[in-house]
Amino acid sequence: MNARRHPGTPARPSAVLTVLALVLLTLGAPLTGGAAAAESPAAKVSKAEAGTGGTVTVTGTRWRPRALLTLLICGQNMIGGTNSCANGDGRAVTVGKDGTFTKKLPVSEPPKPCPCVIHIATVTGEAAAADVAFKVAGHPVAPLPKERTGGERLSVLSARLDGSSGLLTWFGAPPRRKLVVTVGNLGSTPARDPVFEVGGSHGVFAPSWEEQRWRGTIQPGKKAQVKLDVELSAGAHGDYLVSLRYGHKLLVEQPWAVGRPWGVTLFWVLLCVVVSATVFRIGMAVVDKVRPRTARTAPPPPPFPPSSPPSGPAAADGAPPALPWFTPDTAPEARPHHQISAPTEEIRPTPKGTT
Repeated sequence: MNARRHPGTPARPSAVLTVLALVLLTLGAPLTGGAAAAESPAAKVSKAEAGTGGTVTVTGTRWRPRALLTLLICGQNMIGGTNSCANGDGRAVTVGKDGTFTKKLPVSEPPKPCPCVIHIATVTGEAAAADVAFKVAGHPVAPLPKERTGGERLSVLSARLDGSSGLLTWFGAPPRRKLVVTVGNLGSTPARDPVFEVGGSHGVFAPSWEEQRWRGTIQPGKKAQVKLDVELSAGAHGDYLVSLRYGHKLLVEQPWAVGRPWGVTLFWVLLCVVVSATVFRIGMAVVDKVRPRTARTAPPPPPFPPSSPPSGPAAADGAPPALPWFTPDTAPEARPHHQISAPTEEIRPTPKGTT
C-alpha cells in the first residue's frame, strides 16, 4: 500500500525533478523549432510587383549546395499545386557551393488568379521549398477558396517509392513503382475509401493526374499505410517527381531518378549493323550478276619466258626445244656422231727386184 502524504510533508525529490524536466522540455521546444526555422531555405525577389513581359530577380540562401531548383509563378498561393503555376515560363537554377543562388525569372500570368507567389522547390534529393509573395500587374485577383471545416483532413506522415526496374524496363517498358505513404486523419470524421490523385512530372511540366481509390477507413486521429501504383510512359528516363494530392490539396512530392533504357540503344545499334551487312551482300550479288563474263579465259603466262623462239629441225619435227643455255650449234643433239674404230695398219707394196 502507498503511504498517504500529509499536507505539510515536502514533495519527494524525484517528483520535483520530473516537473522540472517537463518545464525545460516545454521551454526548449520553441527554441529548437526556431533554430530549425532559421536554417530552413529562404528566398526573396528584387521587386514585389511586375507586369507580364518583364523580369524579376530571385535570390535564395541556405539551400542545399549543388541542388537543382525550379522557379515558378503560381496563382492562388499555389493551393492547387503546380496546376496553378505558369509551368511553361518556369526556370531552373543550380545552387552554388555556399547554398545561395540568383536567377532572373520572366513574369507571366499563371492560370489561376492572384494572390500569387513565386514557388521555389528542389527537383532531386531531399525535398525543400519556399514561397515568396509576388503580384503580377494586371492579373485578376480573387479570394482564396475556403477550406472545409470539420470532416476528414488527411496528412502524409512519411512517403517512399518501392520497387525496382526489371529487364523489360531496360528495353523501354514503362517504369513502375509503388508509392507507399503513411496517412493520418487529422479531422473529426472517418475517411472511408478515400480517392487520391497520383501524378508524375518531368522537369518544369505539370503532372498528369490519375485517380486511385484506396479501400479502407482511416478513423479520426488514426493513421494507415496506403500503397498506390505509379507508372510512367514507355521509354521514360531522367529525373521525375511523383506527386500525391487529396481533395485538390497537395500532400507530398517524391523524387524519382529513372535510368536510361540502354537496351533500346543496343537494339538499334545491332539492327543498323545487320541491315548494313545485308545491304552490302545484296549489292555484291547484284554486281556479280550484271558483270559481263568473257567466253574463254586466257591461259596464265609461263613462269620463265623463253629467251629465243625455238628453231631448227628439232622444233620443226615437234621435238622439245633446246635448253636456253645451249645454242643450236653446241647442243648435244646437234653435234655429229663420229664412230670410233680400231686403228688399221698401212699395207705398203713390196718393191720389185728384191729377193
